[in-house]
Amino acid sequence: MSNFSEFKPLNENTLIEYIKSIPSLSSKLGNNFSDITVKEVGDGNLNFVFIVSNSTGSFVLKQALPYVRCIGESWPMTKERAYFESLALKEEGKLCPQHVPEVYHFDRTMSLIGMRYLEPPHIILRKGLIAGVEYPLLAEHMSDFMAKTLFFTSLLFRSTTEHKRDVAEFCGNVELCRLTEQVVFSDPYKVSEYNRWNSPYLDQDAKAVREDNLLKLEVAELKSKFCERAQALIHGDLHTGSVMVTRESTQVIDPEFAFYGPIGFDIGAFLGNLILAYYSQDGHADQANDRKGYKEWILKTIEDTWNLFHHKFTALWDEHKNGAGEAYLPAIYNNPEVQLLVQKKYITDVFHDSLGFGAAKMIRRIIGVAHVEDLESIADAGKRATCEHRALNLAKTLLKERRKFESISEIVSAIQQF
Repeated sequence: MSNFSEFKPLNENTLIEYIKSIPSLSSKLGNNFSDITVKEVGDGNLNFVFIVSNSTGSFVLKQALPYVRCIGESWPMTKERAYFESLALKEEGKLCPQHVPEVYHFDRTMSLIGMRYLEPPHIILRKGLIAGVEYPLLAEHMSDFMAKTLFFTSLLFRSTTEHKRDVAEFCGNVELCRLTEQVVFSDPYKVSEYNRWNSPYLDQDAKAVREDNLLKLEVAELKSKFCERAQALIHGDLHTGSVMVTRESTQVIDPEFAFYGPIGFDIGAFLGNLILAYYSQDGHADQANDRKGYKEWILKTIEDTWNLFHHKFTALWDEHKNGAGEAYLPAIYNNPEVQLLVQKKYITDVFHDSLGFGAAKMIRRIIGVAHVEDLESIADAGKRATCEHRALNLAKTLLKERRKFESISEIVSAIQQF
């Protein structure tokens, strides 16, 4: 281990030397290095990701760099985020093991996580959505992941002592939170060197966002909730690029933005990215496939994801209402009428938060620094602008008028109207 006693970025050669020094990793390969293959596949914005395999076994090594990879060393970024990612993977893995890859190894000095390799045919969900692939279990699996990870880390299940201890731990992930504060809640609403959009088509749209006072008022409230509301352990970046899928399997990866925040931020991120996928479909349609049937499937998935989450979350609440959770003490909330009242208010607030956060995430993906492949891969810039314009107009409406909506079916109708 002496060669790795301080941080250094690994490459495909030094990586093998590193693995040899770590029994929990080398044993996965049967300690056989003669037929090893190493492939760097990190297509994200922040990290190196290596797939390591041989005839015996495989795993993924993910290393955090001390800067934003897609920008370069001019934008420094703490490599401590790997520590919080490993903590979150382990916690989420305990709560929902079917949908989180197992962690084999963590090295804080090297900012490096070794974990299960999600073998083919697993692909990033976003790529499947672009290709028009239906995933029949997606809503079932994602609602399961969100209901379990969010309920069991909230005060509905836990004591305030446990909760505050973990909130304090994850407060250390402040730099990643600050990155979200900047790129989601700040940059799109001002002139920023990092903003970009489909110019000249969206020049007026970007300007309109910067000049919309009501939008700014609402986004300030959402930023305040994001910074101040330690409701549950959230993934913090739960978009369709953070989920790997097959038709039978759904695995949530990359929780390096994890911290104790508002429940609606995770739900909104996932649903908002599905809405972006919906609006991008017209740009991917061709004579062979008009994508109309696929758009219907996306809308059904949006509706099912929320409805299943709502059902599963309240079922967990009912099951544990007499447990250690200190949000609603049984001595006070022990009759069915008041139980229904508090659940309705809680879920309604989460629903409206989800709409607001989802809308904010959509806006930043169109006129902020980091965009989505769903839209970026539409070759015809004019056609792409039409898709973006529709998504942006829906997002602005949702953000400003989110409290007017009472059900997910109303959201599905609104999506179709823009």
